[in-house]
Amino acid sequence: MKKTALVTGGSGGIGSEVCKALAEDGWQVAVCYKSGRAAAEALVTELKGQGLCAEAFHCDIGDSESIERCISEVRDSFGMVTLLVNNAGTADIELFTDMTDEKLCEMLEINLLGAMRMSRGVLTDMIREHTGNIINITSVWGEKGASCEVAYSAAKAGLIGFTKALAREVAISGIRVNCISCGMIDTKMNGELTEEDVRAIVDDIPAGRIGLPRDVANAVRFLSSEGADYIHGQVIRVDGCWI
Repeated sequence: MKKTALVTGGSGGIGSEVCKALAEDGWQVAVCYKSGRAAAEALVTELKGQGLCAEAFHCDIGDSESIERCISEVRDSFGMVTLLVNNAGTADIELFTDMTDEKLCEMLEINLLGAMRMSRGVLTDMIREHTGNIINITSVWGEKGASCEVAYSAAKAGLIGFTKALAREVAISGIRVNCISCGMIDTKMNGELTEEDVRAIVDDIPAGRIGLPRDVANAVRFLSSEGADYIHGQVIRVDGCWI
């Protein structure tokens, strides 16, 4: 069976590095995007130029029909999804008391429910074939909580709980489920921070720097390898010992 990886948010900072790392490791990579079509297609062109296997697929993780269609298209192109990386996410910095119902639902929809829907969508094939791997990208705020990112923290905490529970449910079916808890990573998601804010954070990180998308991709690379075959239901923190 060929190795097929589906990466949500594949056109973003972390997602694109994950796609590159997996393609370098011989995976057929489905670069999934919601609005970043141009970036996804550019990434696919880059990977194909290196002789690697990748295709771009549209997927709105807030829409069950879109998820079903995406998984079907990936299956038609590459075969069943053997690795799902739930990377798509969004963040918002504001007081919880100022957050509208619409924004609250959006935080939960994208950061938690979308990953649950995607996982449910690929599990039927994985369970039937008795093989599969799901890696959820979460945040240290899901472990610790963050002021002014309450809904985001709650959603990411839910993703950690989902990971641990699902891992117990599907391990008997030969499927591994783990998550990567990211600290401060240099992506557009942190673009609202000033240089002074970043310096203050770096001063608080024992490793002495903020993380790079490639750091997260390297963790995905490990969890997707045979060397991680006995790792189930774990939270792998990539944060430079920040928390």
